[in-house]
Amino acid sequence: MANTPAGRLYVVATPIGNLGDLSPRARQVLEGCALVAAEDTRHSGVLLRHFQIATPLVSLHEHNERRRAPQLLARLTAGADVALISDAGTPAISDPGFELVRAAIEAGVEVVAVPGPCAAIAALSIAGLATAEFSFLGFLPARASARRRRLGELAAEPRTLVFYESPHRLGEMLADCASAFGATRGAALGRELTKLHEQVHRGTLGELAALAAREADVSRGELVVLVEGAAVAAADAPGGSSSGAPLDQALRVLLEELPLAQAARLAARICGARDNEAYRRALALRATSGSQ
Repeated sequence: MANTPAGRLYVVATPIGNLGDLSPRARQVLEGCALVAAEDTRHSGVLLRHFQIATPLVSLHEHNERRRAPQLLARLTAGADVALISDAGTPAISDPGFELVRAAIEAGVEVVAVPGPCAAIAALSIAGLATAEFSFLGFLPARASARRRRLGELAAEPRTLVFYESPHRLGEMLADCASAFGATRGAALGRELTKLHEQVHRGTLGELAALAAREADVSRGELVVLVEGAAVAAADAPGGSSSGAPLDQALRVLLEELPLAQAARLAARICGARDNEAYRRALALRATSGSQ
C-alpha cells in the first residue's frame, strides 16, 4: 500500500484590526484546510464566523505548543492540511507557532507562507524613520532592570529599532528608552493600527514619553514603538573621516542632481559612511536647505 502523502502546514497572516485585510488567498486556505490551529479559539472563532468559514479550530498557544505540536504533526504526516493563525498578524512573529513550524520542517512537511498583515511592518512603513535597515526586537523584558540592561545594549545600534509593548508598560518603556538612547532620539508610536481609533505619534523619545505620561489613551490598545537608529560618525566606518563634513559636502552636491535615496547611497560609498546614516543626513540637509 502506497504511503499517504503528507499534508501542508500553511502559516496564514490574519488582520491586525481591519477585517478587510484578510486576503482572498488566506480565506481560501482557511476554508480548504482540515484544521485551523489558533492562538485563541474564541478570538479566531469570531474571525472565521465573520467569513462563514466552518473549518474546525484547535488551540495552539504559548502554554501548550510543545504538547500540541506533535499532535498536529501527526495530522500533517497523515495527509491533512493544517492552517496556523495567531490572534492577529503573522504567526510566529512574537506569537506562537515557531515550535510547530520547526517540527514540521524537521519531519519533511512542506510549510507554506500565506503572507499578509504584520503590525511591525505596517508601523515601520508609516513611521517616517529609515527603512533600509531595521531590527525587530519584539517585546522587551517585563522587569525594569532587565529592560534597561537590554536597552543599554542597543544604544549604539544604527538600525531603526522596532518593539512591541504592552499598554501597562508603555510609559515606563518610553521613559527607559529616552534614558538609554537620549531624549532627543527620533521615534514613533503606532497605536491600534488599521482599527477605528488608529493613531501614529511621531517626535522625540522625550516627547513621546511625556505624551504617554500625560494622556492615558495613548497607552490603550495594540502598540508598536519605533526608535531611530544611533548616529554613526563616518570615522566609525572603514575609510571614514573624523568629521561628518565630507559626507555633508557630498550630499549637498548629489542632492542637486539626484533623488534623495540615490544621493544618500552614493554619498555613503564616496565617504565610507553607512547607508542609513547618509540617508538621515540627507533628510536633515533637505529639511534645512529645501533640496529635493
